[in-house]
Amino acid sequence: MAATEVFACAKLNLSLDVLDKRPDGYHNMRMVMQTVTLRDRLTLTTGTGRGLEMASNLGFLPADEHNLAAAAALALCRETGTDPGGLAIRLDKTIPVCAGMAGGSADAAAVLRGLNQLLNLGLSRQRLEEIGALVGSDVPYCVAGGTALAEGRGEILTPLPPLPHCQVVLCKPAFSVSTPELFRALDGCRILRRPDTAGLMDALAGADLPEVARRMYNVFEDVLPRRRYQEIAAIKNTLIQHGALGASMSGTGPTVFGLFPGRAEAEAAYAALEPLYRETFLVEAAGAC
Repeated sequence: MAATEVFACAKLNLSLDVLDKRPDGYHNMRMVMQTVTLRDRLTLTTGTGRGLEMASNLGFLPADEHNLAAAAALALCRETGTDPGGLAIRLDKTIPVCAGMAGGSADAAAVLRGLNQLLNLGLSRQRLEEIGALVGSDVPYCVAGGTALAEGRGEILTPLPPLPHCQVVLCKPAFSVSTPELFRALDGCRILRRPDTAGLMDALAGADLPEVARRMYNVFEDVLPRRRYQEIAAIKNTLIQHGALGASMSGTGPTVFGLFPGRAEAEAAYAALEPLYRETFLVEAAGAC
């Protein structure tokens, strides 16, 4: 048997725009994505002789191909014709579930990277991204990590200059948001406000954190149910009041995040939100996982 430990980092949407609906039922997206240091840990063991086994520290997560980590392992073996002689995946989750931070996709990407190394497959990052796209739209980005423009379903990636060093406070309220419902809501209305994606990319090129933060926006915020929108807005307001340069929702939510230039302000915001929201984190932007 052989084993390795790999990490899966959460992503944030510095901007998220939905352009149109495609003939295949997906939507064309234009997003600026960012890796942060909040991460899950996965232990991969090959040569177990017992097929694919999956376990996690959260009993409600699926332990079969419906878990993206397991789905990624199966896709990699299928696409490369590789037989690992049995595979065990142990997942220790820290990234909140159904939070808009691509936790499942990050786990899948970590499995692809880890098995590529453990089995000495020698696959390029591009090939891992291609296999990842078979598993989920966010998986290719999670393979690459860092700061990137994601287009198409999210699989068309263009690396961007890194987000200037900053502290990030993440806060996930205790409710879930239906991704299909939000897409249906967008399809049924005219989008009145869109993120300044080009301006945000210019700000990244200039390493101007305040300008990046000022241009952050997520079109899904406009179609949230009213009660949910009010809670998202209240969290954003708390972050701004405690010194965030900008705040936004990630993905289809409900996680809200704020960018802070210094540790003291971030700690104050964390202290204000953590007693109210159990899944509150103080992390940093990262170049890769």
